[in-house]
Amino acid sequence: MKPVLFVTGHVPAYRVGALARLHELEGIEVALVGGFSKHGGPELAGELPFPHRHVTPRECFALAASAEHRAVVLPTGGRLALLAGWAGARAGATPLILWASLWAHPRSLPHALSYLPLRRLYRAADAVVTYGPHVSAYVSARGARNVHVAPQAVENDFWRSEEPGAVRFGDLPQATTRFLFVGRDAPEKGLDVLREAWRESGLRPPAAALVLAGSGAATATALGASDGIVAFDTLSPEQLRSLYDACDVLVVPSVATRTFREPWGLVVNEAMNRGLAVIASDTVGAAAGGLVHDGANGVIVPAAQPRALAQALQRLAAEEPLRTAMGAAGAHDVLGYDYEVWAQGFSRALATLGLARGRW
Repeated sequence: MKPVLFVTGHVPAYRVGALARLHELEGIEVALVGGFSKHGGPELAGELPFPHRHVTPRECFALAASAEHRAVVLPTGGRLALLAGWAGARAGATPLILWASLWAHPRSLPHALSYLPLRRLYRAADAVVTYGPHVSAYVSARGARNVHVAPQAVENDFWRSEEPGAVRFGDLPQATTRFLFVGRDAPEKGLDVLREAWRESGLRPPAAALVLAGSGAATATALGASDGIVAFDTLSPEQLRSLYDACDVLVVPSVATRTFREPWGLVVNEAMNRGLAVIASDTVGAAAGGLVHDGANGVIVPAAQPRALAQALQRLAAEEPLRTAMGAAGAHDVLGYDYEVWAQGFSRALATLGLARGRW
């Protein structure tokens, strides 16, 4: 069978295994169109384990129009590449699958101009594959049909591995409960909300400490070491895996901005694989999309409300059996979010078009 043309800007390291599994199932050729990449982590340093090529928007159009592929998968990002792939697929009469991540359209001027074309694409696509049910509900409300879910996943085996990390965290405050934030110091990540919530919670060592990873030491000094806060610069995956083990609760306090709403938050998957309970705001895709279950494997709080976040911090600091039970539940629940399930989401979409390589 002809391969499936899978268009994307970049292939971050966490996505390599997912695409490799999809290639095993369906046979794909990945067209890398480049562009700005703010989220998703670094790209794989080595060779990609599937056919791929770097293309311009013009070359993307030619590939999609060539009729050399049995379907074209397009992301919602990358304006020129998206339009080129869309036009090429239609010119070549090739079925089009849209890979959708948005569950709130950005409100900047450039994005305002893209709203109507993207809404038309939701309706015109032969199938739509989304990050989760929160995105499915959004695109369905805008006319999408034949919608399937390919849930966000990480390499669970790596994040569950017991191999030792490459660093020792001797500078961590001594505390009964350590809360961990992993991410950039950017407005949409909600770090200002977390700072305010930490002040309001009154939590301090030896009862609790706050660990910040990926934000830089300068972020920690905003409150001071006496408040039980320590920060680390960007860590390798092995180092981050060890830091998860040194902590008890992951905090994901993301907020919605004019240009961004957290599509998922893969740190949730990573932390759950290490048995951490999770506190997430309701603008985190992993919460809206069903991985974080309030009261079962974590706590979901209203976004941009420091008092609600402070209460959640206090509750999990005070109730060790609760956070332990939540961590164990999360370690079980995240097993349903793996590369196999992600790839099968695309296979199901292909099957509805009579294009899947396997039996469905």
